[in-house]
Amino acid sequence: MPLADQLQVLALTADQEIKKAKTLQEVEALEIRFLGRKGELTGLLKGLAEVEKSEKPRLGQLANDIKRTIEGHVEKARTHLGASSMIDQLSQEQEDVTEPGVRSPEGHLHLATQAIQEITEIFARAGFTRVRYPEVEWDWYAFEALNMPKDHPARDEWETFFMDAPESSKCGKMILTPHATSGTARIMADKKVPIRAINISKTYRRQMDITHTPMFHQFDGVYVDKGIGITHLIGILDYFVKQFFGPTRKVRIRPFHFRFTEPSFEVDVSCGVCEGMGMVSGEKCRTCKSGWVELGGSGVIHENVLKAAGLDPKVYSGFAFGWGVERNYMMKEGMQLDDLRHMYKNDLRFLQQF
Repeated sequence: MPLADQLQVLALTADQEIKKAKTLQEVEALEIRFLGRKGELTGLLKGLAEVEKSEKPRLGQLANDIKRTIEGHVEKARTHLGASSMIDQLSQEQEDVTEPGVRSPEGHLHLATQAIQEITEIFARAGFTRVRYPEVEWDWYAFEALNMPKDHPARDEWETFFMDAPESSKCGKMILTPHATSGTARIMADKKVPIRAINISKTYRRQMDITHTPMFHQFDGVYVDKGIGITHLIGILDYFVKQFFGPTRKVRIRPFHFRFTEPSFEVDVSCGVCEGMGMVSGEKCRTCKSGWVELGGSGVIHENVLKAAGLDPKVYSGFAFGWGVERNYMMKEGMQLDDLRHMYKNDLRFLQQF
């Protein structure tokens, strides 16, 4: 049989077989049978080598036309059977509009943000107003206004990040604020006494270990009025510890020295990881090593700080306190957080617990 006749028979057979297909799988099989790399059309085209050279263009064109025709039959059958399959499926399914849908994944506030909110609410109940000040600060507010003049050795302890920026003739160098106490200097400079405020902000120091990160959040509280003394300071510290850490945690207050307060104190809280024992599973606690974790500093505001703010220390007095937000949460009841750096690794296995 001539090749042209064989091609016509192939076209007719493909048309009949495809029309008889009942499923999409049968259509796919027929497409492979007739048009596949090893299909019937490919097999017939191998015979082109044996025909007259003058006949090859005509037969090649005929083969292409037949191929397009078969492809059209396949696509038509696929569309028809696909629609029929969908109709059959829909006719068999029943939709229950009362059935709950699949809930989309939800995020939540970061652990540090949760801590800031809780701390803000605790102090709000004590009459403290939340304030915020710049993260990029001037040397004056961070040091000089806090009784740390230029070249004072106490500045070395802060591990400060200095900015590559022009200096101010009044305020000195520009820095990334190393502590939230610079906000205390700013709010006192407004001279709107009485002052009862808490500044919570990002702070920066060149430190990195299990209880420090280069960027961390710190809050600094200040209370200035007539007749304010150390008893008021102890009262607010005791109030905060009871509200934030819970009744099972112990507090230890130690005399210390800060340039901006006199007298000054460091506040310690019993470790929440080892529960104040200093040991975990027979080994020294990685977090505290002694059963106590330093909470932060506090004290009665130094008269030089009051003077730098334009307040008369013979009329006004006050106290200040401040410490890290993240370290607060490390010490919180039931946290069992033994490395502060976990909070900023973006590991969902950790963050989704909170």
